[in-house]
Amino acid sequence: MGRLCHMEYRDLPRVDDLAGQLSAEGLVIDLATTVAREAIETARRLLDEGKSPVDPLSHARSVAAELLALKPIRVINATGVLLHTNLGRATLAAESNDLSATVATHPATVEMDITTGNRGKRAAYARRLLQSLTGAEDALVVNNNAAALLLALAAVAGTGKAVVSRGEEIEIGGSFRLPELMAASGASLLEVGTTNRTRLSDYEAVIGDAAAILKVHPSNYRLEGFAESVSYEALATLARRSDVPLIADVGSGLLDANVPWMPGSPPQWLAEEPGVRQTLDDGADLVLFSGDKLLGGPQAGIAVGRADLIQRMATHPLARALRIDGSTHAALASTLEMYASGRGTSIPFWAMVSLSYDELELRHQQLLDRLEGKGEVVRGESVPGAGSVPGETIPSPNLHLAGSADTLWEKLLAASPPILARRREGTLVIDLRTVDPADDALIAETLSASTSGVRGGVLPPQLTPVAE
Repeated sequence: MGRLCHMEYRDLPRVDDLAGQLSAEGLVIDLATTVAREAIETARRLLDEGKSPVDPLSHARSVAAELLALKPIRVINATGVLLHTNLGRATLAAESNDLSATVATHPATVEMDITTGNRGKRAAYARRLLQSLTGAEDALVVNNNAAALLLALAAVAGTGKAVVSRGEEIEIGGSFRLPELMAASGASLLEVGTTNRTRLSDYEAVIGDAAAILKVHPSNYRLEGFAESVSYEALATLARRSDVPLIADVGSGLLDANVPWMPGSPPQWLAEEPGVRQTLDDGADLVLFSGDKLLGGPQAGIAVGRADLIQRMATHPLARALRIDGSTHAALASTLEMYASGRGTSIPFWAMVSLSYDELELRHQQLLDRLEGKGEVVRGESVPGAGSVPGETIPSPNLHLAGSADTLWEKLLAASPPILARRREGTLVIDLRTVDPADDALIAETLSASTSGVRGGVLPPQLTPVAE
């Protein structure tokens, strides 16, 4: 076949040898063997075709590096996005995480009544906490809010029609669309209104054909300008008059719009966010929300409301497929206990929200001092994140570093643990609101090493610091 190739069959490494090298570099032996075998087979195939193959070791190392990059590891979140979906959304409180780990690694009362030794109900403790915190007759927990909506539609609307405003036909992350989820539940979509304006009369015109009314809070977008929607209270009145259940998907999981666990008035950025308790008070029959957004707990979907509707959900065949495990229940129950005991601001999300501007400014300035002035502390903003409270921000100081933002960003990602920051208009942005103060020193050390030789105090005009 000629000598066009730089490698011959006899030059190919043994699978065991190549796998052993990959394993020594961090890849578990089973994956290492698979990657090694595939790399050698690829090289052999190219030799059969008379082509020059890529070195099997280089190819296998490249694939191994891609696999290792997919492995879940701890990251320092310096983006200022409090609920970063790509980083797992809400960070659990230490006590919630500890209890979850204990339940996951030891026999635990996942579905047992310890007073009798007989089988109990899954997530029964979280259910009682949710009843107390929201004023609901009953509650049910499943594995995420999309699952809660799927189950609610299947159990309450069945194969009937669910009325939805066209302005609320949402798409959530990963291209999951409400009409498609409704179709999977067995219910059919009965659209009313227009994209920007839906009136009570639109619902009244079709209520005789409805098995349920579904109102979806636009938690990841906002309609402004020439827009109109119908309140929960008005829809609840119509639902009661027509004997049709009102299902309210409020999404983000703000337990109480009064935010009683924080001192003072509720933050302004929460002004348009419906509270679970208030939505129930307005007359909704079922309220659905996430556990890992504003609630600050683990991934879960929570339904609270009328006892008969919750019972229909709990006994539906889908309920078993969508249920949570014991460690998730433990983490959720612990998070709810913190609200119930008046310690809501100890939940990491609310602890980050509660940090004062002055306190954060001092931390940013101390970080800048460690960098010998290679940047500026400027007025900026953090965001709640996770598709909640769209368009709203929290005032926060930021550290802006001039220079090659891409290079600095990559060096921070290569740190151990990786540090995720933001890039904007050629500048690297560090926001410490989302960083544990114990990690400030590590960020300073990594940035100091990464910015050595960078001239300080030079920023693009649009990033000039704003005075306090």
